[in-house]
Amino acid sequence: MHFDLVDLRLLVAIAEAGSLSKAASSFPIALSAASNRLRHFEHRCGVTLFTRTADGMGITPAGRLVLDRARHVLAEAEKLKETLRDLSGQRRITLRLAGTTVANSTFLPAALGPFLADYPEIDLQLVERNSVDVLHAVQAGEVDIGVFDGNLATSDVISLPFRHDRLVLLVPLEHALAQSRSAHLKDALGFAFVCLPPERAMQRFIEQMAAQNARSLKIRVRAPSFDAIAQLIAQNAGIGMLPEAAALRHVRELPVRMVALDDAWATRELRLCVQAWDTLSTHARRLVNYLSQEMPE
Repeated sequence: MHFDLVDLRLLVAIAEAGSLSKAASSFPIALSAASNRLRHFEHRCGVTLFTRTADGMGITPAGRLVLDRARHVLAEAEKLKETLRDLSGQRRITLRLAGTTVANSTFLPAALGPFLADYPEIDLQLVERNSVDVLHAVQAGEVDIGVFDGNLATSDVISLPFRHDRLVLLVPLEHALAQSRSAHLKDALGFAFVCLPPERAMQRFIEQMAAQNARSLKIRVRAPSFDAIAQLIAQNAGIGMLPEAAALRHVRELPVRMVALDDAWATRELRLCVQAWDTLSTHARRLVNYLSQEMPE
């Protein structure tokens, strides 16, 4: 049996308008052409899909079944068109991801690069928030995916493991703490710190932890990035707190030493979160799957 998508769209239009003439005008096609299409379709099917009355067109039980399948076919055809547009680069897909300072500065760039190379049709908006604000943004639908501190309790989002993160102290080679394998934050609060700008999520967290020790950080200078902080520490401007992954790189390249933090809050699990799996776009699901499966050995 032969039919085309125009036939199916006409059936849907008639059912929704309740009138052949209104359906024809919405295409638009001539009323006679619409009537011929419907008649030929019913003839090929061998069933009556609509009853003709003075008030318009009423759908038959058989018509309701056909209409349900027609809508399904049209929806699948639309998905196919979107896929073909994506493959040809005609349609841009924008995904929104919110992450913590550590996630955005240390883990996500390396993880996102290969994914974006595989999906050139995707544009990514990456914003920095603290963990609480990441969760709020995901819950409110402001972003598609979040990366947050897994130590936080969650109930309104779906979360998956992403990375393990540990904050450490970075100190100059000749510093008083340089010979210590580990220390508590309270042991370091008497020294001058090189810090991130005050609006950065990680910096706000560090200052909150200092406040819990009834002390404030002695901030000598603020720098825009972990790299800049490490350079200043190497020149004895102060000490700093960095993610372990970033600190290890600088220990290999600069005259600095890493000191582990014994505070329980310094070791954290970073987790991915989404509002609901069923509401995610196909591309957002692919990104979540990719990030959750790219766990290091």
